Amino acid sequence: MRVSELADKLGWKRACGEGEGEANGCYCGDLLSWVMAKAPAGSVWLTVMGNVNCVAVASLRDLACVVITEGAPLDEAALARAQQQGVTIYTSDRSTYDCAAAVSGIIG
Repeated sequence: MRVSELADKLGWKRACGEGEGEANGCYCGDLLSWVMAKAPAGSVWLTVMGNVNCVAVASLRDLACVVITEGAPLDEAALARAQQQGVTIYTSDRSTYDCAAAVSGIIG
């Protein structure tokens, strides 16, 4: 499913990017080195980390998008870097668990 369609269904707010990539799963984590080693390409990454390092990890792992959960802030440097690198970022006030359960219910 295209990320933009998923985001529309789940009420995520787009911070940047077009969301045209295909989401083939979901990965939850806030420890960047762990996500860098484990997150499968094409995943929707759910995290509270809204800094430039999360953008670097998303780009390196070729993730479908990043969703900053729990109403956590996305800093301006991260937003600018995401725009430069073509990383799609959404935000949600919902918990990481709620977002993951919702994604699982739609794309498995």
